[in-house]
Amino acid sequence: MASKPARMVLRRRTLAPKPHPKHPLEDDGVYCEECGSGDFPAKLLLCDKCDQGYHLFCLRPILVSVPKGSWFCPACSKHQIKLNSFPLVQTKIVDFFRIQRSSDSTQKLSQDYRKKRKRAGSLVISKKKRRLLPFNPSEDPARRLEQMASLATALTATGTEFSNELTYMPGMAPRSANRAALEQGGMQVLSKEDTEALKLCKSMMERGEWPPLMVVFDPHEGFTVEADRFIKDLTIITEYVGDVDYLKNRENDDGDSMMTLLSAANPLKRLVICPDKHSNIARFINGINNHTPDGKKKQNLKCVRFDVNGECRVLLIANRDIPKGERLYYDYNGYEHEYPTEHFV
Repeated sequence: MASKPARMVLRRRTLAPKPHPKHPLEDDGVYCEECGSGDFPAKLLLCDKCDQGYHLFCLRPILVSVPKGSWFCPACSKHQIKLNSFPLVQTKIVDFFRIQRSSDSTQKLSQDYRKKRKRAGSLVISKKKRRLLPFNPSEDPARRLEQMASLATALTATGTEFSNELTYMPGMAPRSANRAALEQGGMQVLSKEDTEALKLCKSMMERGEWPPLMVVFDPHEGFTVEADRFIKDLTIITEYVGDVDYLKNRENDDGDSMMTLLSAANPLKRLVICPDKHSNIARFINGINNHTPDGKKKQNLKCVRFDVNGECRVLLIANRDIPKGERLYYDYNGYEHEYPTEHFV
């Protein structure tokens, strides 16, 4: 499926280079506790508790800029923040994700959709257009609760409210600014069949039929996402959502996961998605180092921007079959190579 890749504006980097041997501290200068170097002093960050220094790019996950307010190093943070698991209680999880109905109607809708696809495919055998697939939820309801609890844990730990739609907050870009017609060079229109698949994914989640994904915590990558069952190529993984704002308002923002939504010819009308306040599981899917063959081998998702009923939307889609237990990664830059990824996994 030919498509124009999404360009990343800012995104969490997750793996620092191998540390160099530490050198002795000279003249009371500040050096990085990870790499031992005192170079790049503008990138050295001092812990507000122990006064030890760390390069922004040596932290895991890497910081894109000096954070506002107090900052504590990894060692001190362990004593500041405790990661508590979200309680695995069905009523609490249903309330957290605002699940509205039982899954019976969704299962029937999913079955009807697959039958429709099968019939359509048998009628036009010569047509080889590749269509997007809705995700296939885990059959076990208890396992789906564990998947939802893993995401609720990550969202709670990062102070983020769950949302599965683009959000438009007062003082930021209004919904009327999200016009796919403004995209420089045009934007691919999501087909009717693929739009139905996306709607099915949304309706399944609203009824508790969760994507087969598990959010796990890794000491090097932070929160990251694993496939909890086999996922077929071209499956819709999730939509990238969050607060929509003008790029001009966020050029100096310290957010670590902003993504391009609209790349308009007029710089004043360019939009980004900011998932630090409202987001879904896309917030925790990490990127790859696109400068190395090993990094590229990890990539199993592609990020594509589509025109959906006149609005820009960003989808993360499987670009190959993904076995159970494999972590999900995508290239932040697509084919543009504008954002440095040498410190990614």
